Amino acid sequence: MSVEATQLVDDVMRRWPATIRVFLKYRMRCVGCPIGCFHTIDDACREHATDRAQFLADLRDAVGGKPISAAGPTR
Repeated sequence: MSVEATQLVDDVMRRWPATIRVFLKYRMRCVGCPIGCFHTIDDACREHATDRAQFLADLRDAVGGKPISAAGPTR
């Protein structure tokens, strides 16, 4: 599963912690924001006037196709 515009911001950052750097790079202060559990990636891009396609591409690059499991990272 990759990052999609319909996913909630908070869910994305929890599942793929490496995406936090991307939010900060775009000056999106979504980390710890109480709205993050309600806003989708699409909502956040619209609210922050950010190019959605480029933002999603950067999120997907950060993810590298490797989600963190519910039990945490494995070695």
